[in-house]
Amino acid sequence: MTVDALADREGWHAEGFAARVHYQGEGDRYAVEFYEPSDCVLYWKVKGDGETAVPVGRETVPDPLRERVRIDLDAAGIDPAVEGRSL
Repeated sequence: MTVDALADREGWHAEGFAARVHYQGEGDRYAVEFYEPSDCVLYWKVKGDGETAVPVGRETVPDPLRERVRIDLDAAGIDPAVEGRSL
């Protein structure tokens, strides 16, 4: 299962058919989720309280974070192009 391979990457955690990681940088916090059944990546911006997250378009996510996600996907045997797939 590719989710398990992704969970072997630094910071990623698997839960059923999904894997999640949290990143902080440039004053913003993000949660990133990969869903295996649909081969898609979702980005969530986490509010300052750490309790609330809202989905955001990938074009608003810093490029270094998106590149890190593509590297992790590739290392887990997942086509990194799924990171850019429109939902």
